Amino acid sequence: MHTPHRSLVRALLSAACTAALGAGLLAGTGTATAAAPSAPEATAGSKVVGYFTEWGTYDRKYYVKNIETSGSAAKLTHINYAFGNVTGGKCAMGDSYAATDRAYTAAESVDGVADTWDQPLRGNFNQLLKLKKKHPGLKVLWSFGGWTWSSGFGEAAKNPAAFAQSCYDLVKNSKWAGVFDGIDIDWEYPNACGNTCDTSGRDAYRTVMAALRAKFGSGNLVTAAITADATSGGKIDAADYAGAAQYVDWYNPMTYDYFGAWDAKGPTAPHSPLNSYAGIPKADYYTSATIAKLRGLGIPASKLLLGLGFYGRGWTGVTQAAPGGTATGPAAGTYEQGIDDYKVLKTKCPATGTVAGTAYAKCGSDWWSYDTPATIATKMTYKNQQGLGGTFFWELSGDTSNGELIKAIN
Repeated sequence: MHTPHRSLVRALLSAACTAALGAGLLAGTGTATAAAPSAPEATAGSKVVGYFTEWGTYDRKYYVKNIETSGSAAKLTHINYAFGNVTGGKCAMGDSYAATDRAYTAAESVDGVADTWDQPLRGNFNQLLKLKKKHPGLKVLWSFGGWTWSSGFGEAAKNPAAFAQSCYDLVKNSKWAGVFDGIDIDWEYPNACGNTCDTSGRDAYRTVMAALRAKFGSGNLVTAAITADATSGGKIDAADYAGAAQYVDWYNPMTYDYFGAWDAKGPTAPHSPLNSYAGIPKADYYTSATIAKLRGLGIPASKLLLGLGFYGRGWTGVTQAAPGGTATGPAAGTYEQGIDDYKVLKTKCPATGTVAGTAYAKCGSDWWSYDTPATIATKMTYKNQQGLGGTFFWELSGDTSNGELIKAIN
């Protein structure tokens, strides 16, 4: 699941979003044109897609410039800008101040040039334009939904064509022309429960994605983050992902957050296991099971990207070093309990072992699991063996300032 770290974000965004949601609803009168799915521009296996969070520019002070200075921009093929909202059956702005209004100083700016008070576009969108100027092959998609803002998809599914039109009008708005090369849909979860429960029916996802492809045409990318729940009767079975696959350029199965300290007493388990292992708390809760299920439905391997988390999940009150120990609750995290960035954990709690293709660590009574450059290399071998379309990760600010994890992807 894609969840904003909540400590400072809620306070910062609450006022901004209230104003932005009204201002950000844009209606248009264009007509939809049916089109075949567009062919991926990069060859199968080579896509590297990183999420950039709108709210990360606040407490994290992670700016578009950091994508450049870390060396990540040169290794990315695509950036997913997270998130736009879905409300009233339409796509809407998330935080318009962060997106288009914030003035960047010369020191904060991608090209070292400060924003002026009278320029027509500032904020993250202008910084992304500057980044794309430095890296002409880099594509940017605007991602809508996420854990917090997926509740609006049910209303959107009642009139998919109107929803698609609103998204197109917002994504391709002339005020930020050239920023976005398409749209990414992060619906958590169609016809199933996430932060809220959706009851739009199994066919709703397919009809929504079909409408988006018809509106955005073959000249724009249409992608989607999807559930990794491969259990029988689970979230993959709840929606027609196979039927919708013809309309997307690729899927991003969220092959992380399988386990975490929402199960406060444990058992401890790696949140992004590649394979099963003896004692895994739940069957089919691992990456290779997710990929196998999606491929078994007929979704081409080239339309599936391997998901990585640039963060760890942890428990406290743990006495056992190996996975499977009991706990008393979530470990302390920088922004939220039970979660912390790789860049923090690599020194705060260095990895002490590996299980199921990912790393774990025990420090005092805390137990963490996360990916390292070495375990990412293992996952890249699996990605290549499976012929997957590439790799995506949540999210850029979790990496080190010199991009250790993204270098391991490449």
